[in-house]
Amino acid sequence: MSGSKTAEANGRSMESRVGRSKQRYNSKGFRLVAGVVPLSPDLEYVLLIQSTRRKGWVLPKGGWEIDESCQEAAVREAWEEAGITIQVEYELGTIEELRPPKMSKEQSQYHFFQGTVQSQYEEWPESHKRERQWFTFTQAIEALSTRPELQEALNRSGIKRL
Repeated sequence: MSGSKTAEANGRSMESRVGRSKQRYNSKGFRLVAGVVPLSPDLEYVLLIQSTRRKGWVLPKGGWEIDESCQEAAVREAWEEAGITIQVEYELGTIEELRPPKMSKEQSQYHFFQGTVQSQYEEWPESHKRERQWFTFTQAIEALSTRPELQEALNRSGIKRL
């Protein structure tokens, strides 16, 4: 994808939200997480980012906070973690945590959206600690092999199965 831009010229914040004081939880105590499956306009590629907690690739996602809608949280996470702006196409639904409790510190409930990448920036809030890369469906499913909930979000998207 082309179209790299600088964030300052487009009025985007270079600061990521931190902390859990505004974090939402459901009635089971699961952390509510908003995320995006960021696709290329031709639907042939998905943009994955490097996990900061463990090695490997993930979809942009993070805590859905009390002062924003779920879709706003997903768009914010796409910017903070991947340095992209997206056009949200549709909601992919809710996905319960699929990893055993011992593999994740806390259980989460994921809310994903399919989005088309509109712009990709050279610098973004987490550019110093994350890489990003475009993958085909087959490559992405393999890269997400330890994260079944992220594979499920990808499977629900309209990405072309190449």
